[in-house]
Amino acid sequence: MIQLAVLDMAGTTVTDDGLVERAFTAAIGAQGIDQGMPEYDRMIDYVRATMGESKITVFHALVETEDTAQQANKAFETAYASLVDEGHCSPIDGAEDAIRQLKAEGIKVCLTTGFAETTQHRILSALGWEDLADLTLCPAQAGRGRPYPDMVLKALLDLQADAVANVAVAGDTAYDMTTGIRAGAGIVAGVLTGAHGKQQLAAAGATHVLESVRDLPGLLLDRKLEK
Repeated sequence: MIQLAVLDMAGTTVTDDGLVERAFTAAIGAQGIDQGMPEYDRMIDYVRATMGESKITVFHALVETEDTAQQANKAFETAYASLVDEGHCSPIDGAEDAIRQLKAEGIKVCLTTGFAETTQHRILSALGWEDLADLTLCPAQAGRGRPYPDMVLKALLDLQADAVANVAVAGDTAYDMTTGIRAGAGIVAGVLTGAHGKQQLAAAGATHVLESVRDLPGLLLDRKLEK
């Protein structure tokens, strides 16, 4: 029986609408790398390929020094937060109802992100979701971000699920799938509302691919009835 659902935010429960790329463009522009430059094209391709990964980890891979990575990550978080404050943030259709349905059935919910804690709380505040989930986590609170299993395992410990097999993970990227597989989650569900398509999600180990997170309660509750 699934006791805990660990859900990604941007692209899974929260619309992205290109905000990550827009914030990245602003952040890397502060380092003197602008759209149209070959270096920018290389970097944005990497950002797209690693959607779902901890953002500071992405910047570590893209720039040469720790100081530059930290500066770029700070600029990214600032730009993303500004976009959220400007109203460029909304829930995936049906996501809030899905979370409430899971909780009504006794399944605890953790919302996870690759952003910093301050940005995560900015998003939750903008949506009025401060008290929606049982737990919210970012990489710094768990140890490491995706594709490592740390956030899933911390959620299991904090919310006291009985076993990793009783955890469902849902996300829109291959990194979300890898995280769920590495954590040993019983269900690792990809959703088609974000960065990666069905083939990428399946290749990364998805046990199920859903049109949207709104379909997750049906999957988990059907499985509960089968048990």
